[in-house]
Amino acid sequence: MITFSFLCFCLTAGLAAPSSLDILDKYLDCNIEGLNDCKIRNCSDKDKVARIHAPTGPEWNREHVEVGMSKKEPVMYVAWKIKADASISALCGSQINIVDENTNTSMCVQFSYNITQVLKPGYTMWNFSLAVRAEPRHNYTVTVYNLPEPVSGHYRIKKQIAIPGCDDRRIQRVQLCQENGSLWNPNITVFIDGKPTFSTVVSFESSWYSESYQVSIQNCGFSYSENVLKENRTSLNVTFAFGPCWRSECEMLVMIKPFFRRCKNDCELAIKNVVYCQNHLTQSFITLACVGLVLVVGGLGFSLWRASHKDPLNTSSTAAKDQPEVFQAQGRKRVLIIYSLDHHLYKNIILKLCAFMATKCGTEVVLDLLDSTRLGVLGSIQWLDWHKKQIESSSDKILILCSRGVQAKWRAMCGDKQVFLREDAQSPVGDMLTPSLTLILPHFIRSASFKKYIVAYFDDVSSEEDVPSPFNITVRYKLMKQFEEVFFRILDTEKHEPGRVKQIDGLSEEKYHQYPSGRALRDAIEAFRAYQLEHPRWFEDEFMECSDLEDDTATD
Repeated sequence: MITFSFLCFCLTAGLAAPSSLDILDKYLDCNIEGLNDCKIRNCSDKDKVARIHAPTGPEWNREHVEVGMSKKEPVMYVAWKIKADASISALCGSQINIVDENTNTSMCVQFSYNITQVLKPGYTMWNFSLAVRAEPRHNYTVTVYNLPEPVSGHYRIKKQIAIPGCDDRRIQRVQLCQENGSLWNPNITVFIDGKPTFSTVVSFESSWYSESYQVSIQNCGFSYSENVLKENRTSLNVTFAFGPCWRSECEMLVMIKPFFRRCKNDCELAIKNVVYCQNHLTQSFITLACVGLVLVVGGLGFSLWRASHKDPLNTSSTAAKDQPEVFQAQGRKRVLIIYSLDHHLYKNIILKLCAFMATKCGTEVVLDLLDSTRLGVLGSIQWLDWHKKQIESSSDKILILCSRGVQAKWRAMCGDKQVFLREDAQSPVGDMLTPSLTLILPHFIRSASFKKYIVAYFDDVSSEEDVPSPFNITVRYKLMKQFEEVFFRILDTEKHEPGRVKQIDGLSEEKYHQYPSGRALRDAIEAFRAYQLEHPRWFEDEFMECSDLEDDTATD
């Protein structure tokens, strides 16, 4: 599985081009007491022998740590043991293959030795190890087998080692991570002065490894940016001056983009949302409140007077105006659905939702499961990127359905334990959520892109806690309670307009299941909800270990 570098809020600190796999000489462990003629060399072709003349396979040294660090970069440790049995007499060495799944680069090392005793002099098993220079947020597949290898049978051991990101405390102090801003704390402060002109001063702390910064402010539908050089200063200030438009707003978004030595133009953004109405417009608010109170009292008195002199014949016409107006959708919209394959019952909900949107709403749904043939030809990234570009150049939308799997995979991308779900392993398209977040998050955080994305979750089987943190800055819809609002977003139409309220027949929570496709969707939601109540640990039961994945791969 490939993991991508992300900032745990929006963007990630990109790394420089990854270095090739390389063994750290000082960590080579071949000088062991009681071992004769131990050598380490590059791999060469070895003739395979019959099973009876080959040793048994090695086993992992579980007591050995897998991830560490040197002064400059993360280190991946590989440690294994030789089984204490009679076949040790046929053993002449071990071979270690390591593949970087992110770059598809690989390395191979052979340990050559002559063991004459089943156990070491201290009556412990023979164990070996080596350390390899690694890259943050890379996944490595490590395979070890003894030499000579038999012509038949499977005597190799394999595992995946995931190197955490630079935000992980285990490696954030290595020089490589510091040059990507792992220890940078900008400590952003914002001062707003409303008199005589509206101005904003942004102050923040600089970093040793970044010489320049881009400071941006978004408000009033506009974005303003200023570039500033560090010039040996530890604290930097940037001043913005604006017109009266900013007085009408109550909050602004401050973003600081550093340019660290390694990530350069793809470094992590520092973001702060500032609410300033309470601090700077208090006096104006009190004045407006007093004026408003007078107007409300006056309006209430006028309404009572009108009610006492109202023509009874006009009552029916007024009531008719308060009734929602049935709205007819014009044109066919396209929606790309992003989701996680949490469970086969949840996959059924996704498929039923697509059927409902296609039949009742007339929506063209783009779903990986419904386009697996083209996806298999193009590959996941190319398939997603093509559809994303098509949607960005049109008025179509991307619907992100949040669930426990979405939150868990997002946290894994931020450095938590890797997540392997059973349904992903069994699906012909695999895990599509991780590459989807890789592509859309850099664009999502731009306020101008919010209208392209709709964030929702099924509140009967999920909750708002399942929404990843980057999506907290936009509206989160509950399905199917707020499906009508979601469909208005798809149509780029407002439900509430001055003097009228629009409504689409058959999309409300009370009516959507009156149609066959809606009834199937409701039944799928209720089935998964009942399963969750009966199996409280259903999500944990869907987790798969690396060994399980290997077994499934061998079976396939």
